[in-house]
Parts: sequence; structure tokens; C-alpha cells
Amino acid sequence: MIPQERTTAVTRGLREAFGVTEFEDISTITKGQTNSLVFRIVVLGTPYLLKIITRAEDPTRHYTCMRAAADAGLAPSVRYTNTEDHVSITDFAGTSPFSVSEARARLPLVLRTLHALPPFARAPFNTTSTFLLTKGPASDGFLQKFQAGNILPKNVQEELFARYAEVAAVYPYGDTEMVSSHNDLYKPDNILFDGQQVWLVDWEAAFLNDRYADLAVVANQIVTNAVEEGAYLAAYFGAPPEPYQAARFFLMQQLAHIFYTMAFLFLSGAPVDWNEAVPTFRDFQQGVWAGEIDLADPLVKLVHGRVHCEQLLQNVNQPRYREALKLVGARRAVA
Repeated sequence: MIPQERTTAVTRGLREAFGVTEFEDISTITKGQTNSLVFRIVVLGTPYLLKIITRAEDPTRHYTCMRAAADAGLAPSVRYTNTEDHVSITDFAGTSPFSVSEARARLPLVLRTLHALPPFARAPFNTTSTFLLTKGPASDGFLQKFQAGNILPKNVQEELFARYAEVAAVYPYGDTEMVSSHNDLYKPDNILFDGQQVWLVDWEAAFLNDRYADLAVVANQIVTNAVEEGAYLAAYFGAPPEPYQAARFFLMQQLAHIFYTMAFLFLSGAPVDWNEAVPTFRDFQQGVWAGEIDLADPLVKLVHGRVHCEQLLQNVNQPRYREALKLVGARRAVA
């Protein structure tokens, strides 16, 4: 089950972490979207998570962020890491049903604790919506490829890029709101609940990012109306949100819709039938949260991109959108 070329590294980890050279049981974990090899192992009667990163990049930032989160009680305890072998062993977090209402109450506090950690290192890549705010060859190249692909109908693509330009023109990325962030919470596979505690897992994308990036992608899954949004933000900030905070949060939500529209439609690689009906954004997210929808499926990626696009087009026609652009833009102008 473990590739032959990785057995020496795994044996080294078992020896250093537990003083043994073998595990008693092993099973592959297939849930979640990762290129890494992930296993549930049993050592000395206790289950642990063994993860072998198969990509070539240095995992130092990943392991450092994971340890900081574990020390803060946000992630399972780390038993072993080896940056040369790309191997880590952590406690295994069991899972229990996690209702949306309970998630709305707990996750703002989890994010507040995470964002208060000492600053994480910056990363050489960005797989979050703030990627669209980082001007340079990478973002320019992605936008050019997306436009050239003619994935969206012409009028929808023009609308999408016009709204992107408006948000990017006023949003102050890189200011004092940069905090230690998880950056991969758009899928609930990385948010585990064991019946008592919430655990955030899979820290490969963790780096210093705008606080509203994590806040927005989590809210897009579990917040469904203005009352819930107010309670969610009040729990995070420790007080009812100021108008500027609410406006900035709303704009980040729209940036997330833009980013995931592009990313999922582009990554799907499947032709889009624009006459085919798709679920509402809320119904789709409810299915994802319940584990009924597999985001790794290419056809699901296509639907995911479309529901983000349709939600964006609804949101930008609300008066709140223009008000948020004005408020955030005015603050940036005097900064």
C-alpha cells in the first residue's frame, strides 16, 4: 500500500515517533482532494494519520504552519515531520455529523483563533481568491488563458471581468488585514468535527493572507441570509461588524465567486451546456456540506463554477454591491 520507495522514510518516522518499525493496521484515505498519499495507521493500538507529500516543493512552511495550528488546538497533534522525506504523522481526528447551524456558531471562533496566530510565512503560490489581486505574470497568464478559452458566453464573460476590475480597483490587498490563514477551507473535507471539537486539517496551502479570504469561503458554505451573516461576523470580531468590515467581507465573497467561476470551469475541461439547469448556489453548497456532492468530479467542477457565476450575477445587482465598492474604495483612497 505504501510505495516501496517510501518505506524507508515511513519506517524512520515510526521509529522516531513511537520507537517501533511497523504499524498494526493501515488503510488508505481517499476522501478529500489532494495529490498526497494519506493513510490511517494504527500504532500501539492508537490510530494516526500518515501523510506522504508527493510533490517536489519544500514542505517546511506546510509543517511549520501545521505545528503552530496544532499547538493552538486547531489541528490534530503532530507526532512527526521530516522535510526531506516529505512525511508527517499526526493524531487521527474522528468525524461526527457537523450541522450547518453548529458550524455557524463554532467556525467564526476557530477562524479568530487561527488568524491571531503569529504570522505564517508567505507562499510562492496562491490558490485562493486573492490570487486575482496579485498582479504579475501568473495571474495575467491565467486570465488570458481563461478569456482565450471562450468558456463563458460573451456577455457573461464581459460582465465577470467588469466586476472583477471593479473589485480589484478598490480592494486593499496586502494591508494590515494580512493574517495567518488556512486558505483551503472552500471544501468541508478540511473541516472536521469529532463531536466535541473542530479540527482544521490539510495545511499545505497555509500562508499569510487577507483575513477575509478564509472568512468568505467558509461563509459561502454555511451563511444563508443577512441575520446569519451578522451573527457570524459578530462572533468573529467579538462585536457587531462595522460597516467597513461588512463591506470588505461582501466584496471578498464576490471575489471568491469570480475566482471559483474561473477556476472550476477552467479545471473541469468539460464542454458547458448553458441550457442545462443547475441547482441554486445554496442548494449546491448544502449538498457539498452534507457530503452528497464530490467536488473532485470534473462534471461537478463544471456545475460548481456555474453556481458561483450565477450567484455573483445576482449579488452584483444588489444595492449593497455598489455601496460596498464605494465604502471600501473611500477607505483605500485615504489610506
